[in-house]
Amino acid sequence: MKKIIEAILFGFNEILTWNTMKYALISGLLVSLGWGIIGYFLWDTLIAMSSKILDWVPFSMVRANGAWMLSTFLWLQLVLLTFTLIFVFFGNIVLRHISKEKYTLFSLWVAVGSAIFWGIVWFIKGDYIYQEFLQFLTVLPFQTVEKGIAFFIGFYFIYNAIVVTMVFVASLFSEPLIVSVEKRHFAEDEVRRDNLWSSIAYTIKDSFIFIGLSLLLFPLLFIPVLNIIVQIGLWTWLIKDTMTYDTAALVYEKVDKKVLKEYRIAIWFISIVVALFNLIPVLNIFGPFFGVITLFYYLKK
Repeated sequence: MKKIIEAILFGFNEILTWNTMKYALISGLLVSLGWGIIGYFLWDTLIAMSSKILDWVPFSMVRANGAWMLSTFLWLQLVLLTFTLIFVFFGNIVLRHISKEKYTLFSLWVAVGSAIFWGIVWFIKGDYIYQEFLQFLTVLPFQTVEKGIAFFIGFYFIYNAIVVTMVFVASLFSEPLIVSVEKRHFAEDEVRRDNLWSSIAYTIKDSFIFIGLSLLLFPLLFIPVLNIIVQIGLWTWLIKDTMTYDTAALVYEKVDKKVLKEYRIAIWFISIVVALFNLIPVLNIFGPFFGVITLFYYLKK
């Protein structure tokens, strides 16, 4: 467990460096913008498809899950609003007094702090907020509720597309990123450079499996609490399977899955930590790069 914690702390320290930040920020911005544009043009199609799915779900379940979705969406919006307001009023002041690296750390702490603060509020008042939304949805016509839930399902599709694409981008740029880490911390070794295309092919295969599993388990997303467990489980599997192979391909001359099984507890634990990044807006773009660096460090050690 000590080595796992050491690897996680190493990963956190590395994503705070500007070298890693530029990969995460640039790719995160481009990926989010790209899927935002795609979502804009396909939005009517997504809503229509979501509405057809909802036709098969009992109204009581739609209403209950809708209340949970509205509660979660409100939490996300408050986290983003708090993050934005702090930067609008204090960002420039802080930037004048600290370095670029420390400003990045400040940004992450603001995001985490905002999520924790509103998480505590929801922990205390979550049931009340849920019941208020449930009562609100009870008085609305079915068509109105259906259209509203379809909106959230469309947002869910776009967000998951961003998550999967960021994993692919992290896989694509894992070699130059890890090379920079290797030069600073493992100067005596060399990063393997002959497994790039096999890693990308492995990532594409896992992405399609993830999409298939997501569609298969989609009905479970209408069950509050279980939907969170299922979603984190799917993210964890994608991260574990994809990033373990990517990092192992940069450490070993030939990736041996039997050898990797010896470290499965550590790999699963690290993957769960990475998956939790996706629960917090903004931080989700850093998760894949954190995962690549953390798993590389662990396997190297």
